[in-house]
Amino acid sequence: MFPTPHHRNLPSSVPALPQRLYPMIARFVALAGGLISAAAFAAAAPLRAGMIGLDTSHVPSFVKLFNDPKAAADLAGITIVAAYPGGTDMPASRTRVAKFTEGVRAAGVEIVDSIPQLLEKVDVVFLESVDGRIHWQEAAPVLKARKPLWIDKPAGGTLADAIAIYELAAKQQTPCFSSSSLRFTPGVVDLAKKKELGKIIGAISWGPCDYEPGTPDLFFYGIHGVEPLFALMGTGCESVTRLQTKDVDVVSGVWSDGRTATYRGFRKAKGGFGLVAFGDQAFAEAPAGSLGGYRPLCVEIARFFKTKQAPVSATETLEVLAFMEAADESKRQGGQPVTIASVLAKARVAAAAKRSP
Repeated sequence: MFPTPHHRNLPSSVPALPQRLYPMIARFVALAGGLISAAAFAAAAPLRAGMIGLDTSHVPSFVKLFNDPKAAADLAGITIVAAYPGGTDMPASRTRVAKFTEGVRAAGVEIVDSIPQLLEKVDVVFLESVDGRIHWQEAAPVLKARKPLWIDKPAGGTLADAIAIYELAAKQQTPCFSSSSLRFTPGVVDLAKKKELGKIIGAISWGPCDYEPGTPDLFFYGIHGVEPLFALMGTGCESVTRLQTKDVDVVSGVWSDGRTATYRGFRKAKGGFGLVAFGDQAFAEAPAGSLGGYRPLCVEIARFFKTKQAPVSATETLEVLAFMEAADESKRQGGQPVTIASVLAKARVAAAAKRSP
């Protein structure tokens, strides 16, 4: 509180100010303090970002967006300065890591030999490894070093791995988030806030759905079609049923309030992604071409690194993965409904048995 004449400690030679001026001066001080705080935030030192895993097409796109010297304010202030190539025997990784590493090096990013070496040089980390099976072992040292961490889809190679990652993040009090890029595209965002739909009572999404050995079927690419369902429906899915043919997956979820949502994954169709929202007042489809692009996701990542606030909660991310893991269990049970609670309970036991790498 600004001092009043009754508790000032001024020399007797200094005349007292009129009582009516003190509230005015106090308001000025508060305003000036706010302006100084805002200026200090705007002038904060740029964040040095590191990248783990140079085996996905996201890597060159992200480097181009964040390291653009003319980047707009929503992406400015974060520069990718170092990267660790990583890579595994997964075909999608093995065949691309060398090419993307050379591209990143050519863009002026320092290539380092290990994750510990990377952590010495950066403030925040992008975990980009296309093989989700190694996300747990790569995320652990980052979280132990308390570096804010963005994890490209999927958060883990299994639901148990993802639970272990988020539990370690909570223990270390380190911000962490993961998401498909589709969640933040205009087509999804606009449908989610379309007032004329009324309450969203259901949704259907579709898109490419290739598998990779060693991970649940939908984790590699199906996640791009599953996550928009949760962006529209929110959490609360209780059970999942999966129908699979040679070229198509149809996975439906039932929410606790009776709403339903369905994902259709295609392995041979050449079309892109699509999304329809069903409201109690109207239905609407995302316009063609509105479900692509990395910039909206990068804006969210930038905001996350600057504010340390994740735009998607751990609870929701884990429910997305539980939906996809329940789809695999439904397949094993011949298309029977599988509860989200059952796969989460099993995965939490497996996560508890893990030890931090």
